[in-house]
Amino acid sequence: MRIRRAEERDLEELLKIERACFPPAEAAGEASMKERIRTFPETFWVLEEEGKQILGFISGMPSGEEQLTDAMYAGTEGYQKDGAWLMIFGVDVRPREQGKGYGALLMRTMVQDAKKQGRKGVVLLCKERMIPFYRKFGFEEEGRSDSCHGGEVWYSMRRRFPEGEGE
Repeated sequence: MRIRRAEERDLEELLKIERACFPPAEAAGEASMKERIRTFPETFWVLEEEGKQILGFISGMPSGEEQLTDAMYAGTEGYQKDGAWLMIFGVDVRPREQGKGYGALLMRTMVQDAKKQGRKGVVLLCKERMIPFYRKFGFEEEGRSDSCHGGEVWYSMRRRFPEGEGE
């Protein structure tokens, strides 16, 4: 297993995984996914079996904004390379590979890298049933989000890093 940055050659496989993990109204489209890979690869982690297939990924975007908005999902609105906050768009693991600890491995790597990048913390939105999963990684629930992405109810989660923790 290895975790690396996403590359454009991964696009087709990433889209397959995204579509398997999220319904059409929530899944990122090809243009959006391609833009994420091109614009902020430093916050797009891919877990793969060495020389084989991609098992999962986390895509995120650094931003100076403190809240993850629906507009951010569509492109690069709010992108700031040295932004204080890392906005996570999705934690995707192939359905047949879920429950094997791959999502946790990706989460730990993402948190560690966000600290090293000097971020204040990480923000994500999730469905209510996923709140316990993200709490395991130090995220705190901030309540129901204003987001209506995909016509769903979302909850805002945030992990703050103590000052100087990633340095």
